Amino acid sequence: MVDEETSTAQTATADTTQNDHPEHPITEEQVRETLRSVVDPEIGLDMVSLGLLYGVAVEGSKVKVTMTLTTPACPVGPMFVNAVHQAVMAMPGVSECDVELTFSPPWDPRTMASDEVKLQMGFYY
Repeated sequence: MVDEETSTAQTATADTTQNDHPEHPITEEQVRETLRSVVDPEIGLDMVSLGLLYGVAVEGSKVKVTMTLTTPACPVGPMFVNAVHQAVMAMPGVSECDVELTFSPPWDPRTMASDEVKLQMGFYY
């Protein structure tokens, strides 16, 4: 069951001998750049530009992504969360990824999306 405010959607641990690269620590910016490759399957734009990424936390080889969906009833939500999880787990040095889904605050493209996305979606500022 999904909590209305927050839920932990997916956590996995990989073989740390394969992914652990302490000489090249993972940065939040690297995770954000990786997540630019994850496209919302309904809108066709990347999650970072859409403003669906609320936060990234990195602790060693463990990454936590806090994100939202365009709506709590998003029909492709599980697929989208899985795509985020897979993209992060594919990064060199990542041994664990926790994707936390939250709907607080609710997504609003007028205030959360990039200017480019606002123009593409027809929001004028």
